[in-house]
Amino acid sequence: MDLRGAKVLLTGATGGIGQALAEAFAARGGEVVLTGRRTDVLEPLADRLGGHAIAADLADPDALERLLAEAGEIDVLVANAALPASGLLSDYSTEEIDRALDVNLRAPIVMAKLVGEAMSARGRGHLVFISSLAGKTASGQASLYNATKFGMRGFALALREDLRPHGVGVSTVFPGFIRDAGMFAEAKVDLPRGIGTRSPRDVARATLRAIDKNLAEVDVAPLSLRVGALIGGAAPGLAAAIQRRAGSDKITQGLAQGQRGKR
Repeated sequence: MDLRGAKVLLTGATGGIGQALAEAFAARGGEVVLTGRRTDVLEPLADRLGGHAIAADLADPDALERLLAEAGEIDVLVANAALPASGLLSDYSTEEIDRALDVNLRAPIVMAKLVGEAMSARGRGHLVFISSLAGKTASGQASLYNATKFGMRGFALALREDLRPHGVGVSTVFPGFIRDAGMFAEAKVDLPRGIGTRSPRDVARATLRAIDKNLAEVDVAPLSLRVGALIGGAAPGLAAAIQRRAGSDKITQGLAQGQRGKR
């Protein structure tokens, strides 16, 4: 799909990964429509990129239709917004569970339905879901986050088949540990030796490639983590044992501690 002049709606634009995505689409000639909750970051970013800012809380069911009505006709939807949801399930209130499910899973599904219908009628468009390797392999103390990301993967793969005859592409991007920005970086977790990271710009480049080539899935992680994700899908018991030996419990505990108060 040619991104020059395409209107791109990007959720979660105020985070570091969201900003890298916004800059990448604007550099390719896209007309960016940026949404998020932090207007102090959102509006200056939109002004700098010549885009449009729309403040919205995706946990509010009524906000989705208002957002899409204000955004107008969309050529590319990039569902990037997500809440951190690491930690034991028992640590979460029912309200916090509902909010994580609403932002991480329900909102992308509803937006894909509404935007996808219009794209199908026009015979063109692309939907991109920014997921996580946590959507391919599970880990301890991340059951809620894994649930949202596993759900997104299954949804996107099935939707891709449904929209394929109508000329609409669907892609999912799976970042591993991202340095400098995002949930992992904000939690300030030290990784064990040998576990590599990628940058927000790497996520943006992978997203553009997914659209250019209409790829179903793209991983953004070192080879070792990509192989681990494959093992996690084929042999989850083995993957869990490997993760325990690699010290994954310390990583997930650190993520949970760093994310408290942000969910």
